Amino acid sequence: MLLGNYCGGCGNGNQSCRIAKCSLEHGQIEYCYECKQYPCEKYQHIDDYDSFITHKRRKADLERAKNIGIEQYNLEQQEKTQILSYLLSNYNDGRRKTFFCVAVNLLELSELQEAMKQIQSNDELTLLPFKAQCLYVVEVFQKIAERRNIKLKLIKKK
Repeated sequence: MLLGNYCGGCGNGNQSCRIAKCSLEHGQIEYCYECKQYPCEKYQHIDDYDSFITHKRRKADLERAKNIGIEQYNLEQQEKTQILSYLLSNYNDGRRKTFFCVAVNLLELSELQEAMKQIQSNDELTLLPFKAQCLYVVEVFQKIAERRNIKLKLIKKK
């Protein structure tokens, strides 16, 4: 729960998640996959619904970090953060923040790089009105997501 570039997580401020609390209760392991009980009952329906952020990749992200190592995983996340920052700075017409956050979270880094290459190589994009530029960028991400049958929106509990 990153607020104003500050994460109070793990019980140190803002609302911490039950998984962070669990980590502290199990000898302060840093990542769930390091726990002898992983995956536990907390993961049975973890990806089913979202809150204000998407949770669909939590299990997949833990497995990725476990498989490639936390340092490489963190490098990928840093690159994703840079892409998100670029998108929000250049193509957020006041209605795209959630969309870009979800897209960066759900798409693979290679897919995000593909989208960015397509966007940045479009020489005519800057000639369009700003709202049309934003719509074009959204369509680029939507097409990539559709190839993998990913819906770039939050799934709220009913």
